Amino acid sequence: MTQTQHEAASGVAIDIRTLPKISLHDHLDGGLRPATILDLAAGIGHDLPAGDAEALGAWFRESADSGSLERYLETFDHTIAVMQTREGLIRVAREFVEDLALDGVVYGEVRWAPEQHTAQGLSLDEAVEAVQEGLDAGAAAAIAAGRIIQVGQLITAMRHADRGQEIAELAVRHRDRGAVGFDIAGAENGFLPSRFAEAFTFLASEQFPVTIHAGEAAGLESIQDALVAGRALRLGHGVRIAEDIEIEESADEEQTDGQEVGIANLGRLAAWVRDRGIPLELCPSSNLQTGAIEAFGSTIDAHPFDLLYQLGFKVTVNTDNRLMSGVTLTGEFELLVDTFDYDLGDLLELTLNAVDAAFLPLEDREALAAHIASSFDAAAAGASGGAPGAGS
Repeated sequence: MTQTQHEAASGVAIDIRTLPKISLHDHLDGGLRPATILDLAAGIGHDLPAGDAEALGAWFRESADSGSLERYLETFDHTIAVMQTREGLIRVAREFVEDLALDGVVYGEVRWAPEQHTAQGLSLDEAVEAVQEGLDAGAAAAIAAGRIIQVGQLITAMRHADRGQEIAELAVRHRDRGAVGFDIAGAENGFLPSRFAEAFTFLASEQFPVTIHAGEAAGLESIQDALVAGRALRLGHGVRIAEDIEIEESADEEQTDGQEVGIANLGRLAAWVRDRGIPLELCPSSNLQTGAIEAFGSTIDAHPFDLLYQLGFKVTVNTDNRLMSGVTLTGEFELLVDTFDYDLGDLLELTLNAVDAAFLPLEDREALAAHIASSFDAAAAGASGGAPGAGS
């Protein structure tokens, strides 16, 4: 069985890499190729902690795998440093899309903070335009190679800075030129979304969609504030909503598939998120590395992903930062299959959750959902029939 061919719970081998995927939570400055960082750093005289691509990639992964979000974020000093010129932004964005397409992503939303990329004289608008040029070039190259991909920008404001309104206006200015949504990111503890209340009111008045990093480094208060003050349509990570769920063991100790049956009691906030279908942008490997799931355990099988999925939350699968975590979206799906015995039907449901959550017009989401369902049907038929490339 190849690296991307996995036995699902149904016993059918599936080639996850070839399945169409949706990427909603993927940071531009967290997805660079190590070789590109080396090239760009050499051009500006920026010192790096390693001198070859393999060693540099290993340094990023080791530094990120610390159990601390703050330490995780320190790795971005090097990627952001090489993304301060128009040429650097174009190259990084182009390669970002090319790598997504190679991984089977057909629709991606790329989040990044333009305010962090003006140190060498670019204006905010020039930075956004450079990234869009790179995204367009990457999509064109992928399409020329026979792959389908569409990509949009999530313009992000840094929550510890005081530029929320300015960045919100920037996002709206570019809404018809690649920007599809707004986000706030950075240190979550101590910086609630409500400090940008004016910006979120402006975005709501412009009917511009918002996703907010919440429920990762901070807990339920962060999620509550993102929904109330931020008017978030999606929760970036949001994994700590599981802290508002109490599992009561069944008195008769029934078992299903070898596991004890329990009763889940949802708190008011968890019930609101689930019952309203507010999407969670879960990033399994990253959530483990940053300590976001430490209340549940220190191994991937302790991740509340499956708990949330089984309880009917609209969970989606994402990578967060592919360079730092050393992951791909294919790899994250493989991890879930291996950990929770998901089958092709589960992967389809998770993918369609992401389609429904995408910041796209309804007609586009319907067309995308139809394409994905058709592709999964073909994969299932090929796998069961032993077709080449589908697990044979």
